[in-house]
This record gives sequence, C-alpha cells and structure tokens, in this order.
Amino acid sequence: MAAKKNLISEATFLKWIKEGRGSGQNEEYRPWLTVRDVPSLGRVHRVFGHKSRRTHHLLSDLELSVFLLLEWFPDVTQIREQFPLDRTLTKQLAADAGIKHPAQNGFDHFMSSDFLVDSSNEETPRFVFQAKYASALDDERTVEKLELERRYWVEKGVPWYLITDHQIPKEVSKNLNWLYPAGRSEEDDELASEQIEFYQHQFTQNPNQTIISLCKRLDTSYGLNAGESLYEVRRLLAKRYFEFDIFTPVTKLKVGDLRASDLGFIKEAYRVSNQ
Repeated sequence: MAAKKNLISEATFLKWIKEGRGSGQNEEYRPWLTVRDVPSLGRVHRVFGHKSRRTHHLLSDLELSVFLLLEWFPDVTQIREQFPLDRTLTKQLAADAGIKHPAQNGFDHFMSSDFLVDSSNEETPRFVFQAKYASALDDERTVEKLELERRYWVEKGVPWYLITDHQIPKEVSKNLNWLYPAGRSEEDDELASEQIEFYQHQFTQNPNQTIISLCKRLDTSYGLNAGESLYEVRRLLAKRYFEFDIFTPVTKLKVGDLRASDLGFIKEAYRVSNQ
C-alpha cells in the first residue's frame, strides 16, 4: 500500500479529476480516494450503501463504524465519503493561518473530508464528519491539518465535526455490524406485512422476554430451523419495521423495547429508493 502512495503525482490528480472522482450525487458519486489509493490504519472496507445503492470506500474500522451509524439515522439522505476539498481554497487558508499545506514530492495534495452528509433535517441540511482515532490527535501535524480542514468548512458555511473512536460505544458498533448485512436482503412487501403482524402479536404477548429467547422458543414451537426466527426479526429490525434504542446491546434487548414503525411510510420509502 505504501508503494502506491508514492506513485501519486500531479498527473494522478488530473487523471482522477478526468475520471470524475469527487463528483456526482447518490449512486453516481465517485469518492476522491479508494481503498486501493492510500495506506490505512488497520483494515479498509468496501461496503454497499443502502441509501446510495453503490459501494462506499472506507479507509479504517473507525470510518466503517461512522458510516454504519450514518446509514442508521433516518434523517441522513446522502453520504459522500472521501470528499475532496478545493485545493485553491485550502492553499489560501493555509497561507493565511501559517499552516504548511499537505504536500509531497514538491506538489500540493488535495485534502479530503471523510464524510460529506446531506440530511432532511431543516436545521442541519448538510454537515461534515472527519473520523480520527483519538491517539492520532497527539500528533501536532495531524491537528494542524484538521484545523485547516475545519477552516475550510467554516468558509463554506457547513458544520464540521471531528468524531473519534471514544465517541462511538462498542455496543453501538456491534449492533450496527449485526444489523447491516440483513438490510440488503430483498423481501416481498406482502410477506413483510405478514411477518410484522405475526411478530407484533408475539411481542405483545411476551414483552419481558429478550428477542433471542423468544426467537429460540418460536423456532421450537413452529418446528423451524435453529436461528430462523431470529434471522427474520433481524431483517425486520434492519429495515426499520421495528425500531429500538441502538445503544442497547441486541443480546440484552427485550421484546417490550421494540416499537412498530409506520409500515405504509416504510413501504413507500423502499419503493422510491428502488426506482
């Protein structure tokens, strides 16, 4: 990976611009950086986005956690990862602040933000997340570049937030990683309606049971394969037919903690997203 980084040049940037990197909306967006372009602190991830209907390029486990959290929030309408900043503006801001602009081999780099996010929230229709491990903030140069990025988005009038691994509880990450793959499964709306009615009845009758213990009992009672009921509930939770506090570990989640969503609204949302 490090060798590839050394090959990046001004010609590389011009090629990326010609390819349309850093431009486009939703499924047409192309990130400025991909998992093949830069070294990463740990693992990199290529993850399908339910909102965008495309593959997202995430350069660390922390970015993956932030992405899954953004995907979970219903207000979030678009996530553009590895979003490039206008180099002319970052160079000017760097000069004004007395900060050395990121450069290599005699040419200035394009800076990028981890996530440019659009939201249906009228108070904050757009914001930026930059994900950094807390340990990285001990490095003075890293802090300088973050300050330059912050000033850039202040200039653009877009709220900018620094998010670290200390701000994402481990249980939230575990829940999201458990739920997310189930959100990709396709299911018939009529079948989903039948499942919702069935499980809503079961949930009403057994509010004090954990979802895991209830699903085990249903598997036994209905002669199902072990784990089949839990798989169905997992799909319903992932697609938000039932809602719950994402900060509650799934292993401790009780049936009474689940809330049925507006089925008509969700069906329409999925119909529109699949057009």
